[in-house]
Amino acid sequence: MKHLLEISKIVTKKKVKKIEIFDDHSLKQKNSKFNEFYELLMKGNLKDDKEAAAQLYGSTPIDDKYRQLKSRFKKRILNTLFFLDINQTSSSNYNRAFYSCHKDWTLVKILLSNKANSTAAQLAKSILGTALKFEFSDIIVNISRILRAHAMHEEDEKLYEEYNSLCEKYQLILKAEIESDELYERTILICKKPASKTPNRIPLIQSYCDKLLDLANTYASPIVLYNQFMVFATFHEMQEDYNSVCLVCTSAEQYVIEHPHLYREDKLAKIALKKLLAFVHLQEFEKGQIQAEEYLKIFEKNTAWLQFYEYYLLLAIHCKEYAAAHAIFDRAFEDKRFKKISSESEDKWNAFETYLCLLLWVETEDGIEKPRRYKQFKVKRFLEEPIIFPKNQRIFTVILVIAQVVFLLHEERSGEAFERVERLKGYSTRLLKQEEHYRITQFVRLLQQLAKAHFDYTKIGVHQKYLTRLIASPIKYRDAANELEIIPYHHLWEMILKNVNDES
Repeated sequence: MKHLLEISKIVTKKKVKKIEIFDDHSLKQKNSKFNEFYELLMKGNLKDDKEAAAQLYGSTPIDDKYRQLKSRFKKRILNTLFFLDINQTSSSNYNRAFYSCHKDWTLVKILLSNKANSTAAQLAKSILGTALKFEFSDIIVNISRILRAHAMHEEDEKLYEEYNSLCEKYQLILKAEIESDELYERTILICKKPASKTPNRIPLIQSYCDKLLDLANTYASPIVLYNQFMVFATFHEMQEDYNSVCLVCTSAEQYVIEHPHLYREDKLAKIALKKLLAFVHLQEFEKGQIQAEEYLKIFEKNTAWLQFYEYYLLLAIHCKEYAAAHAIFDRAFEDKRFKKISSESEDKWNAFETYLCLLLWVETEDGIEKPRRYKQFKVKRFLEEPIIFPKNQRIFTVILVIAQVVFLLHEERSGEAFERVERLKGYSTRLLKQEEHYRITQFVRLLQQLAKAHFDYTKIGVHQKYLTRLIASPIKYRDAANELEIIPYHHLWEMILKNVNDES
């Protein structure tokens, strides 16, 4: 009762007249600009302030009404974060504990700032038990400091030493976690740079692996171990040792099986994606298929669901399992969430669909029934409509013009195919950087040589060096648009040669 009285006094003095949040009751109210704004955001109908102001008030973003609404809306939606339903079945025990501990930690700080020290200490003790179970080092350190100070005020030396010991132990673990975070983050930064700008990248990341191994052996924290798994997997990925990537990812998955209370879906999903992408590079369809189907069940509601389908689709196409590829595309397309994907993802999946249609038109014998959805694909429209993408997605312009070349050759429209190859030559000079777009550059040069021979392979000139470079340079895809190959270019070259040879 003492603690309830202490809390009641704070609430009585400082309570607000109304708590503004988004709950089921408030969202049912009609003629509310808040609710209208919320619905537009949830449906993905707003890209920026300009669109929001226009739809809500028929005005511009500098309009006072819109600015006031946006400010109050932001406060309301932030307030709602304190009342999330963490007991949903999709939430793991770890995620529920993480949310509860951090929310209650905020309450402890509020109680302390209002001199409710005894109540704060009681709540801190309950948080500590959960934090120790799930190894939340930052929470343990902060809570131990508060309980240590409370023990000092209570003149309880035994408890003081107990909390001080916890504080000292987990300070070291927290320091190790912070260091491991830095090593992981530096690894990602290095990977995003061109190799020419980081010539010592392999030995540097090797040193990170050594440091992480030392940290993990001394402090077996789940955060340290996760960072170790990811850096090791990335290190092997950079060396194109995809079997080792799979082994590291399997070890990470085994760790989760042995420590189920530490299960974090977001972290495990990243590890799973690494493993599935390794199977794409290894071109091991059967193993990759088993793994992909398992992951699509485990991570059914995860935000990475579309990326799992993308890697699964690429696995099938790269392994020439084209029937499976069509089925995988259909499964992704028929998912209700597909209608809400981002414009960037939509562009990528439109390119996937184009190449799947290309496979049906070029690889399938005439007279064989095509899936219904591909009958809606109009080759004529695709060949006539301009292909224009913004600067940050210019690689899709090149990818789709290449598809146009293959369609035109299949329809024996060599004059138009020649014009597209000339266009690709211009893109190669102006848009493609040799280091970042090496494989696609070699492929475009192959097409140039074939075009010069009027698509007669028997008359083709110097081209073998480009083909040799293409074959010698393995595919390296890490979800970067400039590395994307829907149909591997050496497979696409074989398809083109088969097509032009059949025509001759």
